[in-house]
Amino acid sequence: MDRIDLFRIFTRVVECANYTRAADTLGLPRSSVSAAVIELEKRVGTRLLHRTTRKVSPTQDGAVFYERCLRVIVDVEETERLFDQADTDPAGKLKIDVPGRIGRLIIAPALPDFLARHPRIDVELGVTDRVVDLVEESTDCVLRVGALSDSGLIARAIGNLPLINVASPAYLEAHGTPHAPADLASHLAVNYASPSTGRVEDWEWVEHGEIRRLAMRGRVTVNHAESYIACCLAGLGLIQIPAYDVKAHLAAGELVEVLPGHRAAPMPVNLLYPHRRHVSRRLRAFADWLEPLLKRALLP
Repeated sequence: MDRIDLFRIFTRVVECANYTRAADTLGLPRSSVSAAVIELEKRVGTRLLHRTTRKVSPTQDGAVFYERCLRVIVDVEETERLFDQADTDPAGKLKIDVPGRIGRLIIAPALPDFLARHPRIDVELGVTDRVVDLVEESTDCVLRVGALSDSGLIARAIGNLPLINVASPAYLEAHGTPHAPADLASHLAVNYASPSTGRVEDWEWVEHGEIRRLAMRGRVTVNHAESYIACCLAGLGLIQIPAYDVKAHLAAGELVEVLPGHRAAPMPVNLLYPHRRHVSRRLRAFADWLEPLLKRALLP
């Protein structure tokens, strides 16, 4: 097997921490992946991976070798394209995943512009609110809203998404309008449960520079943004929501902002790439197109 192919297989095994997952993402038999790592260890004369029945991890030498392999792979790929005149335009398939409403309301309607600018790129758009494993699912990038965990992914910050508190006129007529956080004790919320953890989110607001939290009473709990807004429109309670999500409902008078002086802290928006993976020209082109689009549509 070619040496650069051995490097690519080894780096994918490190990133997946599992031979079977690495083989699936590479489209190779597991036996071929295992044999490639063994061959590479013989060539370099040291053990590169710790192996257990559940996962693999790099040895101390393996971690150093992994970093060098990444640089070599990037150099080889760039050298191969050095005299390719057709490569002046990015090409290939780009697989991305974005939150549901951002994908439906903002990205999908704008995609004709991106595809017209880059006629050699095809896009596979995943629209979901679940957490996506970029390496295991062979995804080029994901858009995440909210605080990031220490995942080892490379983050490109887009900005901070403002949140507002809203209710329907029918709810306010039945329950009154809250004017201060102390009033929330007599109100209902449509509770939102995280799709990944199932944990019900507290009501939040910023007061004197500090985040305050309150577990609100609510008769309905949802785990999907569309349902969250629909329940609010139906008069079932207050919600905290990104401003862009309810812009049309506010303009139509179907929802009303409440407690404007006691909003939750803005949520960071980031575009994430796989850990230390070379950023392809098509991915860079998409990120450069997406950032101003999101800033216009989402941010104040």
